[in-house]
Amino acid sequence: MKRRTLLAAGGGAALIAGAGWFSSRPDPVTGLLPGAASAQSSDAAAPEIMEMVLGNPDAAVEVIEYASYTCPHCATFHADQFQQIKANYIDEGKIRFVYREVYFDRPGLWASMIARSQDNQDFFFSFSGMLYEKQRAWLGSGDPVTIVEELRRLAKVAGLDDAALDAALSDGAKAEALYAWYQANAEADRITSTPSFVIDGRLYSNMAYPEFADILDARIG
Repeated sequence: MKRRTLLAAGGGAALIAGAGWFSSRPDPVTGLLPGAASAQSSDAAAPEIMEMVLGNPDAAVEVIEYASYTCPHCATFHADQFQQIKANYIDEGKIRFVYREVYFDRPGLWASMIARSQDNQDFFFSFSGMLYEKQRAWLGSGDPVTIVEELRRLAKVAGLDDAALDAALSDGAKAEALYAWYQANAEADRITSTPSFVIDGRLYSNMAYPEFADILDARIG
């Protein structure tokens, strides 16, 4: 899935397209938040972004997934290949699996801010699974207001209340930090499509489970 698009700033625009995918970030990113009126960005040190990790932290093989919550190919991967990878490699302690978000659009950023609002890996991966499973339901309208309403509804099912959601969706400093983190990671690893995978430093595009398993088995030895 080749989606060379970038978050846009100002004027309520959702996206801009083109080759300058890694051009300077929107200014301000806080203007893209549902709670933009109350969003605040600070000159204080940027919030630290937690690396979300499953599996054995000391495993010899590391897999980094780059994915977008709004990418249908990513939803398919998480419903299929990921379940097999989790059962056969992550849960068995054979690999260290890192998940990193890609922000192609505003809804992807909003979803990430909710998923990361608790700074808790269990909640993050549980809610991420819900986002992919229910992707068509919360994203399908294409209307930003409805998307936010659907994200809030899904988050309440996951256990968050209105106060927690208001705080998450108006956290300008967190939005700035997440976007800068995404850009730095994606540029360093040359990410141009989702889902993409970096396995022990080598970049791979989306693939079927048998191919994925062959690569992992060869690395594990």
